[in-house]
Amino acid sequence: MNNKILDYTALTIAIIGAVNWGLIGFFSFDLVAFIFGNMTWISRIVYALVGLAGLYLITFYMYAGETRSQES
Repeated sequence: MNNKILDYTALTIAIIGAVNWGLIGFFSFDLVAFIFGNMTWISRIVYALVGLAGLYLITFYMYAGETRSQES
């Protein structure tokens, strides 16, 4: 797993999703629905991307316990 662009993109999308869920939980405010409309095709794409990013980030658990070898 050496694709840093995909890793950072997935992490950024997951953080955006987490912030949206935080806003929903604390203030009952859905930022995605506010910006793109309630369950429009664009908002559904955003929700799907957040879900896919979360599924991709599950693979990070496989690498969480590994230590990198020292390169001289």
